[in-house]
Amino acid sequence: MKRLLFLCAVLGASLTWADEGLWPYNQVPKTQLAKKFGFEPAQDFLDHLRLSSVRFGGGSGSFVSPHGLIFTNHHVASRCIQNVSSKEHNYMRDGFAAASQDGELKCPGLEVNVLLNIEDVTDKVSAAVKAKPDSAQANQQRRAAMAAIEKDCVTKTGGMCNVVTLYSGALYHLYQYRKYTDVRMVFAPEESIAFFGGDPDNFTYPRFDLDITFLRAYEDGKPASTPHYLKWSRGGVKDKELALVSGHPGSTDRFITLARYEYLRDVSYPANLRMLESAIKVLKQYGAQSEENKRVARSKLFGAENSYKVRAGEFKGLQDAKLHARKKELEDNLRAEIAANPKARAEVGQAFEELSNAYAQWRKNSKEYLLETGSAFCDLFGIARNLLRLSVEKAKPNDQRLREYTDAALPSLELRLYSQAPMTEDLEALMLANYFETLVAELGADHATVKAILVGRTPADAAREYVATSKLKDVAERKRLAGSTEVLNASEDGMIKLVRLMDPAARAVRKIYDDHLDAVERSSAARIARARFILRGASEYPDATGTLRLSFGAVRGYRNSKDQPVPPMVDFDGMYKHATGEEPFKLPQRWLDAKNSLALKVPFNFVSTADIIGGNSGSPTVNTKGEVIGIVFDTNYEAMPNRFIYSMDEGERCVHVASQGIVEALRKVYKAERVLGELGFAGQ
Repeated sequence: MKRLLFLCAVLGASLTWADEGLWPYNQVPKTQLAKKFGFEPAQDFLDHLRLSSVRFGGGSGSFVSPHGLIFTNHHVASRCIQNVSSKEHNYMRDGFAAASQDGELKCPGLEVNVLLNIEDVTDKVSAAVKAKPDSAQANQQRRAAMAAIEKDCVTKTGGMCNVVTLYSGALYHLYQYRKYTDVRMVFAPEESIAFFGGDPDNFTYPRFDLDITFLRAYEDGKPASTPHYLKWSRGGVKDKELALVSGHPGSTDRFITLARYEYLRDVSYPANLRMLESAIKVLKQYGAQSEENKRVARSKLFGAENSYKVRAGEFKGLQDAKLHARKKELEDNLRAEIAANPKARAEVGQAFEELSNAYAQWRKNSKEYLLETGSAFCDLFGIARNLLRLSVEKAKPNDQRLREYTDAALPSLELRLYSQAPMTEDLEALMLANYFETLVAELGADHATVKAILVGRTPADAAREYVATSKLKDVAERKRLAGSTEVLNASEDGMIKLVRLMDPAARAVRKIYDDHLDAVERSSAARIARARFILRGASEYPDATGTLRLSFGAVRGYRNSKDQPVPPMVDFDGMYKHATGEEPFKLPQRWLDAKNSLALKVPFNFVSTADIIGGNSGSPTVNTKGEVIGIVFDTNYEAMPNRFIYSMDEGERCVHVASQGIVEALRKVYKAERVLGELGFAGQ
């Protein structure tokens, strides 16, 4: 069914289709919920759900006990599980359950946040912009205003504060968080059941995954007091009921212009897929060499494979001629409406043309930007760059720094920078070499910075030398270097020398991005958004920004591409039938041993029409009583183009683990009485 995504009516008479929407908590469409589902959430319901929800870096979760117990996905917590594992204790392979509070293992560098308050600061940011709106100077003034607002908030509250850009800069909201930096692992199943079916089953349905983990937030060395927590449903999920999802979707591109859409299709996605494909190949080869190699590479490999499959699915949507035609139709219709409205026409001016020109110019610099985006799979590289830039940026006034080094951002940055997370030297060198090979392929061996990095060596030889001559695996050494710009500038540490070589060119291309693309994007796209407000009211949800959102939908099956019915829920019986005994369809031994004791028809995984995107993983799924009925862990492949245009009427679904299946597994397979007791199921 064709739908005009932009043509939403004002609240109270919304024409938003199906169950669309990633709604900020200060913009929840209560009338729409009441009209479609007969449920209008009270403000105290929403406040409780908000204060029970937590944000991880790149994922979501929730408090499920008054003692700081956190419920999230295994794959969201996988970095913690990997970091607390060792050659002797492989918790990814074998699972983990703390027998007591003393046995709960601290996750290095992990921080979780709870959203306390949202404040509209648009007027404060706008008032600070004195220069021409699409100029580099105006963008610097915006960033300075945002940094000042955040610093003032941190000073007053002692928490974490972010100014969030909404509607491409039409609105700016200040999000204030409470943060927990002492987070410990309580329970995790084996990866082979958390990710049963592996990459072949990833982003498919039916699924049979126990993709869960329980962590705990601590304060002052004791379990945190969390009076806002979600209680567990006694009855579990039911077919056709309303499912509400509270999580942190990372980013969407539903309201972008056609110019940006075509840039993503032609330039950004192909380059990103090439890099991920290369990383996956290298990681698989490394992991195949030994069981220990496989263990230490597992987290990076999962991240690369998961990202590749997401990007490949989204890229397929971008290449779809029908989707492109729909995006063009949407933009044409919007532009026609704007042209017919004098106030909207005056607001927009030449915004569409400005954006088109900006993206045409940026294409010339997009490959060079690889020097700034860096190597996400080499931890030492990220540490070295942060150390170097931290020393430079901290010497500047707060409002003149790069956004990631402002006073408000520093505590979280330093938590990660000084994390005791383990690193494996030969794997770090391998991933750095892969990054160098990417630079050679994309920029050419004669590029000045590439030549300076390699100095006639192969990428592998150069990477090995940079890593071997670095001491940055030692946290004490990182702190020593961070304490003095002079020491850093004189350092002979291999990784520091590398980032010193790269930083001038990386900063230069970042400045081009900030001053010429981002500045135009914030000005022109914001004017288009304001024109939409003039035409239709401010009732559309903004694109996802990694901030807390509420989405909702019905638990409902569908018909697949072969027109076969797909059930809304699957059970343990289906899982055992799906198992082959060979990876990745091999069940852990304890699951084979427990088969006869399990109630095989208990729902295990289910699907709903709730609107989600990457970052929603780990989001609690609750019923209208606010009780946990499941947890988000995936979408099916059909839903991937939803990044660009929402659709849930053609088989696209959100995939969850069912609450009653989790209880059954904890009780019958894992005998996890500590966790069951905290969830309210002691002795049951």
